[in-house]
Amino acid sequence: MTSETHYDPYTGRPVDAGAEVGADSSSVAVRLGLEPPRFCAECGRRMVVQIVPDGWSSVCSRHGLIDSAATGRR
Repeated sequence: MTSETHYDPYTGRPVDAGAEVGADSSSVAVRLGLEPPRFCAECGRRMVVQIVPDGWSSVCSRHGLIDSAATGRR
């Protein structure tokens, strides 16, 4: 039996498997989908985030690139 830990991409804290992403964040921008993820959801590491005119991109040193186009927010 394996237990994979997932992390909130906005706070970096571990979350339960059934929890809603960003639910524990008090930021209005996160709830509206305006804030890009700052932490990797798989490992909890801080990501390098770049804001561009039509969206954002985040890079985890272990898991690679996450783009706003891939998440449907562009």
